[in-house]
Amino acid sequence: MVEMNFLRPARSIMRVFTRKMGYGIENRDPYWLERIGTRDWVGHGCNSLPIYADQMAFPFPAIRWKETTPELQGLYEKSKGDWRLLTKEEKKTLYRANFCQTFAEMKALNGDFAEPMGHALLLCSAGMLIFIYLQLFVYEELPESFSPSSQRAQLRRQIDLHMNPVRGLSSYWDYDKMDWKSEYRSWRTPPNPFVKCDDD
Repeated sequence: MVEMNFLRPARSIMRVFTRKMGYGIENRDPYWLERIGTRDWVGHGCNSLPIYADQMAFPFPAIRWKETTPELQGLYEKSKGDWRLLTKEEKKTLYRANFCQTFAEMKALNGDFAEPMGHALLLCSAGMLIFIYLQLFVYEELPESFSPSSQRAQLRRQIDLHMNPVRGLSSYWDYDKMDWKSEYRSWRTPPNPFVKCDDD
């Protein structure tokens, strides 16, 4: 009993909120009826609100797309009979009165991707400009150890010292041929560091 008394204020607050917002059972109040105009309320919709939306996952909106006119009302009455008596244009008119888009129109590209793609490209170009600015005006030159000759000298020293002989660098080196083992040679394998280059 205490629990029920405790929940009573929360329920009354939710009831007022749903009544004001138009959710749930109270959605046939004047708030919604004045907004849908003369459109027919033909179903539940995806959330029980009288809102029209073209959705691939839920293709049954709660209201018709167009407001009911005398011409459309005559077509609705005629459609209650035999559909073989309707012309092709009348069927198209009935469809367009109920739905804004066909499935093909919903699936078609509409160019909405262009704006976010433009924003993404602007952000990428801003990042590239910042990177170029940092490279030209902020960062110092790389130390001598980053030069190709220094890197080859470091690789030679690691091989001479037999570093990581089990599964590391020295395990890929053939000490008899003084070259990389053929079974480990790939596009990632660096060139032979013991071959002299121009910048050594």
